Amino acid sequence: MCSLELVCSVLTVRLSPNRLFLMKLLFWSQPLVVQVFMLLRVILLLLAPVSGQLARTHKSVISLQPPWTTVFQGERVTLTCKEFHFYSPQKTKWYLEKEIPRETPANTLEVGESGEYRCQARGSSLSSPVRLVFSSASLILQAPLSVFEGDSVVLRCRAKPEVTPNTIYKDDNVLAFLSKSSDFQIPHASLKDNGEYRCTGHKERCCPVSSNTVEIQVQELFSRPVLRASSSQPISGSPVTLTCETQLSLERSDAQLQFRFFKDGQTLGSGWSRSPNFQIDAMWSEDSGFYCCKAATVTHSTISHSVGSWIQVQIPMSHPVLTLSPKEALNFEGTKVTLHCKTQGYSRDTLYQFYHEHVLLKHKSVRFAKGASISFLLTEEHSGNYYCTANSGRGPQRSETVRLSVTVPVSRPVLTFSSVDDVNFEGVKATLRCEAQRGSLPILYQFYHKDVVLGSRSAHYAGGVAINFSLTAEHSGNYYCTADNGRGPQRSEVVKLFITVPVSRPVLTLSSAEALTFEGATVTLHCEVQKGSPRILYQFYHEDVPLGSSSTPSVGGVSFSFSLTAGHSGNYYCTADNGFGPQRSEAVSLFVTVPVSRPILTLRVPRAQAVVGDLLELRCEALRGSPPILYQFYHDDVILGSNSAPSGGEASFNLSLTAEHSGNYSCEANNGLIAQHSDTVSLSVIVPVSRPILTIRAPRAQAVVGDLLELHCEALRGSSPILYLFYHEDVTLGKISALSGGGASFNLSLTTEHSGIYSCEADNGLEAQRSEMVTLKVAVPVSRPILTLRAPRAQAVVGDLLTLHCEAPRGSPPILYWFYHEDVTLGNSSAPSGGGASFNLSLTAERSGNYSCEADNGLGPRRSEAVTLYITGLTGNRSGSVATSITGGLLSMAGLAAGALLLYCWLSRKAGRKPASDPSRSPSDSDSQQPTYHNVPAWAELQPVYSNVNPRREDVVYSEVRSIQKKKKHAAASDPRRLRNKGSPVIYSEVKVASTPAARSPPCASSAPHR
Repeated sequence: MCSLELVCSVLTVRLSPNRLFLMKLLFWSQPLVVQVFMLLRVILLLLAPVSGQLARTHKSVISLQPPWTTVFQGERVTLTCKEFHFYSPQKTKWYLEKEIPRETPANTLEVGESGEYRCQARGSSLSSPVRLVFSSASLILQAPLSVFEGDSVVLRCRAKPEVTPNTIYKDDNVLAFLSKSSDFQIPHASLKDNGEYRCTGHKERCCPVSSNTVEIQVQELFSRPVLRASSSQPISGSPVTLTCETQLSLERSDAQLQFRFFKDGQTLGSGWSRSPNFQIDAMWSEDSGFYCCKAATVTHSTISHSVGSWIQVQIPMSHPVLTLSPKEALNFEGTKVTLHCKTQGYSRDTLYQFYHEHVLLKHKSVRFAKGASISFLLTEEHSGNYYCTANSGRGPQRSETVRLSVTVPVSRPVLTFSSVDDVNFEGVKATLRCEAQRGSLPILYQFYHKDVVLGSRSAHYAGGVAINFSLTAEHSGNYYCTADNGRGPQRSEVVKLFITVPVSRPVLTLSSAEALTFEGATVTLHCEVQKGSPRILYQFYHEDVPLGSSSTPSVGGVSFSFSLTAGHSGNYYCTADNGFGPQRSEAVSLFVTVPVSRPILTLRVPRAQAVVGDLLELRCEALRGSPPILYQFYHDDVILGSNSAPSGGEASFNLSLTAEHSGNYSCEANNGLIAQHSDTVSLSVIVPVSRPILTIRAPRAQAVVGDLLELHCEALRGSSPILYLFYHEDVTLGKISALSGGGASFNLSLTTEHSGIYSCEADNGLEAQRSEMVTLKVAVPVSRPILTLRAPRAQAVVGDLLTLHCEAPRGSPPILYWFYHEDVTLGNSSAPSGGGASFNLSLTAERSGNYSCEADNGLGPRRSEAVTLYITGLTGNRSGSVATSITGGLLSMAGLAAGALLLYCWLSRKAGRKPASDPSRSPSDSDSQQPTYHNVPAWAELQPVYSNVNPRREDVVYSEVRSIQKKKKHAAASDPRRLRNKGSPVIYSEVKVASTPAARSPPCASSAPHR
């Protein structure tokens, strides 16, 4: 008993007095065993809520040290299994996924293997799984196992030595840049911090790296508080205890909370308190209102408030008062009457009961109300006395009696129609009778046709009243009558009267809800006659083709609706017939506007492939749609222009193509109802090649035989691929295809034949373009020159004019020739057009010696072989000028004679005539002085070449100059001294000294050449 009283004293705070009383009554009525069981259950319930926190089953919780769920491989993590009971520490079971559980003597376990871990301490249920990852990655993001509202959270971006962390992301958005520290801190976690986090870094001398993704889900530290009141309907003056109940998370069950209570938004008491309870010593009527509470952490980093609860303070009730409403209500049968029972007090739950002659009519239980009402329709039986009672739990209170007397009103009258022979044609006499079966007299009857009063009659006796009239066409319609005995009129049912009248000409009207007759819209045809007896058959026609028919039993016409298509354009009419012959309406024209269909865009160019400069025609056509249609043309969603098709069909837009016109084209058709866009059509514009530029590249400024020549051809404009062809004097050298820009090159090893005009051609399939001509001259290095000495006589003499002729057989002009005497430069001469060059020299005694020449065309000089020249002097008395003059004259004459003889001998031999030889002459007869011979090159054949002049100015006789020709075999055979080099003809000359005139050879004497 003492235990029960203790329990009840505690429950007083939690339960209302009525419920506590019921619990006591139920407890004492049970057997002893049941009482003990009930007492134990109550004690368990009492122990459950502690400090305003709801109790729950004990569940093990795993914590980590260090607190991260992701660490590097090789590191260790200590798991601690928290237990929520008062037992001494016992063995703890640990589970790793599907492995066999193991036990530890304490509640900790050090691990280094990835997987899901669970633990179970004694007296607790299995913990939630905790997943650990021992990562081999070079960059990881570490986060705590659990995050609660208000926590200060650290996210750590850890990297191996070769990686530098730099950025942390939330939901793939940059959250922060990690410069000085690899930690990112969230000072006060809230729900807005939920999301997926990762960090990135850069691996040294390699590439960027990204960490694992960590999902952070901020949990509630405690559940939303619930406000409990010891009584939600306290009696005025009684105490009330408010309790703010919440529940901490298992992982933060040791957290301290504070509580605060409010009424209508105003703080109750001194504010925040560690107690979840708030005591109100006495509640009065003004204390009624909305109450709520807040729970918060000690630092107020997390605050949560409860839902408001209404507390109504009850006031003891007075005797109820019964009223009847409306106050001006007439007490006749059928009237709706409301009985209202009202009290002066206030109670949460009140039971109201209504009585008629002590018979219960109805009862109502209401909450938070000061009265209740019932309503009903009066009948004759409702006459009598009425009262009500009110009971709020302290016994019923009765009101005073109210008297009600009921009077019976008229019943609903009945209207009847009658005519002669029961026909309803125009001109027939008809009678309308109205009668109410019940009702107090006198009764006023009124007759109506289409809500218009036809007449009225008053009846002081039962049986009703009647009116008579002659039928016309206008009398068709609805008739009814009313009966009224002062308690309100009663109306009869409607009687329909049909006067048979032929139909008038119908009127056809057309209507559309959209006000536009476009395809797909719903159109209604309405056909109506102004007069005509029902039943009327209406028929609708389109171009004399029946659409449908409908009959109506009343005047007002009929309608026919349909969804428009393009085929519905045309003339419409309707007919009406009620058996006297059909009447036809006037025709109504309908034009159906068809929305444009999706247009088709066609691109037309003058050739298979669009080329810059071509005229592009964009043709857009909507296959369906009412005109006019406006077409707009687009290139890459930019409008090019528009064109209208007044009669429908297609429209075109022309465009002169440039390279920028490649891309996507589309068009749009719009006829005012809807705009439709075509599919996109892609166009690639090919640019014709421009005139290519040919560049010749050689390793030196002047192309030389043997050099590697590069011909580079490039078109600055033109779509790839481009085929390049290379030409030399219009002969194809080769071709190369360039898949991209930059041109193409062709290499050539130069020979002398490669001089000439070069060109190239570029072709990308549209039109080949030829470059300008480039002339190339291949320079040929000079060959070894040949030096020829030319003098006016066979033997060079002091005073003669010597011509040194130097010529290189090969070599590109211009060639510069240098002349040397004993390697001393005499002078130079240029041959601008090739060939040889000459140098004249007046001979002196010192000019004897070796002569040579050198040819150079800029590619390297070449030296000729040396030619030796001997200059001979003249003999005789030079004591006087007369002797000298005579000697000069004789020499001149001798020279002229010798020349004439030589010419004659040459002509004789040319004609085949062989002059007679002097038998007395032989090689042994020749002068003891030896002649000097000089080799002359083949190109000088048949030309007289004279050797050096005697430097002593002695009298000399010049021998004939003879050309040794290969054709004269007999000459070679008869002359053993002939030159053995038969490959090159040689001219020999002989100089003889004449001491006396007698010693001279006869004219035309044959002189054999000497070696």
